Amino acid sequence: PAAARAADPPHILFLLADDWRWDTLGCAGSVVRTPHLDALARNGVRFTQCRVTTSICCVSRATLLTGQHMARHGVDRFGLPLTPEQWANSYPALLRAAGYHTGFVGKFGVGRLGEKAFDFQRAYEGVHWMPDGKDKTEKVHVTAKNERDALAFLAQRPKDRPFALSVSFFAAHAEDKAPEQYLPQPWSAKPYEGVTIPVPRTATDAHFRALPPFLATEVNEGRVRWRKRFDTPERFQQYMTNYYRLATEADAVVGRLVEELRRQGVLENTLIVFTGDNGYFHAERGLADKWFPYEEALRVPLVVCDPRMRPGVRGTTSDGFVLNLDVAPTLLAAAGVRVPAVVQGRDVSPLYTAEKLPPGRDEFYYQHPVILGPDRIPRSEAVVRRNVKYVWWPDYDFEELYDLHSDPAEERNLARDPAHAVTLAGRRVALAAGREAAR
Repeated sequence: PAAARAADPPHILFLLADDWRWDTLGCAGSVVRTPHLDALARNGVRFTQCRVTTSICCVSRATLLTGQHMARHGVDRFGLPLTPEQWANSYPALLRAAGYHTGFVGKFGVGRLGEKAFDFQRAYEGVHWMPDGKDKTEKVHVTAKNERDALAFLAQRPKDRPFALSVSFFAAHAEDKAPEQYLPQPWSAKPYEGVTIPVPRTATDAHFRALPPFLATEVNEGRVRWRKRFDTPERFQQYMTNYYRLATEADAVVGRLVEELRRQGVLENTLIVFTGDNGYFHAERGLADKWFPYEEALRVPLVVCDPRMRPGVRGTTSDGFVLNLDVAPTLLAAAGVRVPAVVQGRDVSPLYTAEKLPPGRDEFYYQHPVILGPDRIPRSEAVVRRNVKYVWWPDYDFEELYDLHSDPAEERNLARDPAHAVTLAGRRVALAAGREAAR
């Protein structure tokens, strides 16, 4: 009976894509082919205004695990793990302590995954094609391996306990040291036959030159990677097509996992959450990758299918201002697990379960550490409201102010405009308050 199912702790499937910005979904209006994620959106809620609080994989993944800002969880560089105390307050550890059978497949990205952090764990990343088979002479695509390992977890799980499986795709992250960067499987070529990828309006040299002077250089890491991927029309089409093919391949895995949940008879009582670890520049501003506090790098997809959704909500979109901070408390609350006081995010489920929408988030604080040196990826901070964004670059004492309502592409920096002096002063105060609250 439906009432009995609702009383059961839900199973949890958390799907994390790498380097997918908010519109790397067919249902968001892109030419990318993601039929299975589109189907999840039709059966759930797609959040159109989801952001990350730090746009780089290691920091964002630590935030997803803990529901905390970088300033609190402390993971501010590659290779640095969560402390034992922080891990004890992560959603996988808390769900496991509450009786969930936990699994992890794919890219962990927060230091080295502990040997017994999950009941079932198979972690790997960094390349698209990896050795396979007993003698390691064969090759398997990382996304195909994600599928194989996730299905193995579902086949082996104990049937008398709820499960929480985290599938962390390496797709569509570039293989940074490969000559062609994006290396999809052969089968995904067919859906893109005859498809031309639209070039963003802001993918111009003029937009690159309009960046802050310390970013408008050829040593800027975003520019370095742009030269590898997008610096000619032909390369843009090749690399964006292969990027989208990697996304389509991950989407196919999502479809097979959903079908397996249906076959096992547990789909109706499984909470499914799909999101990305950070946004991505698709040549906008003459850049590639992420890091910088512009909307292309901050905005990510979020699709939630929850057995508790109230009637009439499925298949809708929500413009609630939500963050990657909110994933951990949402998963814990759904499982009936107490959310630790150190968690800074919020359970988003009231946005689709409550008859009356609760008050929403007005703004959020963004921070990014220096990586590879301030000339390549400098530090940045920002405080973002729906209609205004203030950015400060500490290494250069440089400010940016954007009216996101009239200038959603962030093309006109108003920080030096006297007409906006009052707004600028207020946003400086808000940034200081956000920095303090993030600790």
